[in-house]
Amino acid sequence: MAASWVPLRGAVSARPSGACGTIGSMRLHPGEPEAGTFVLMTDAAISDTIADFTGRDDRLLVLIDGRSGSGKTTTATWLAQRLDAPVVHTDDVAWHLHPTEWVSALLGGVLDPWIRHEEVAYRPPGWVERGREGAITVPVSDRLVIEGVGAARSALAPLANVVLWVQSDEDIAKERGIARDIELGRTPAEAADFWEEWMGFEQPFLALERPWERAALVVNGTPDTRVPAHSWIARGPL
Repeated sequence: MAASWVPLRGAVSARPSGACGTIGSMRLHPGEPEAGTFVLMTDAAISDTIADFTGRDDRLLVLIDGRSGSGKTTTATWLAQRLDAPVVHTDDVAWHLHPTEWVSALLGGVLDPWIRHEEVAYRPPGWVERGREGAITVPVSDRLVIEGVGAARSALAPLANVVLWVQSDEDIAKERGIARDIELGRTPAEAADFWEEWMGFEQPFLALERPWERAALVVNGTPDTRVPAHSWIARGPL
């Protein structure tokens, strides 16, 4: 999938990317370019824009990438509801497998059967080894949203109709990530240590892969102004 220029129809207002950061401008990781002007769009207009990427076979695969704590899951949730599409979270595939090396599991367990118009009921290796109940399920559907760190890597992006990059302020994303792990039962010290351990995998991986270069749209995951049922969007790629 090659990123292409996207007309942002239905924009409500526009602001330079720095103006949408929570501290005046986003503090980004080294090597990640700042997006240009973000425009405020209704979620309905954004989903319509993404639906325009549907292929000639009436199928639509959306990959949503971004750093941990950026807002990928939030974006994927409302977008999937708008598109009437199931969502797969790469964190579920990677659970007790590897933070970044899970491509073969996603392809073999989820994407390959989805491409064949088959129902998905996949138990990743970590689930089997540790006795986690249930499975990753995807009904037969012409649309699918996959979100997670590395979802738009070079091995997967060519399969997609469209890629979204969720850009975020580094400090806010860290605060979110640690708070989320505390909610899951870790102590504050354990959550902070886990964050640093995870960053040891994530940061060099993203610096190498640069998935933002494949994004047709960039979502501001840490805006200073939030409007219900709206999102701040910029054109990609970065």
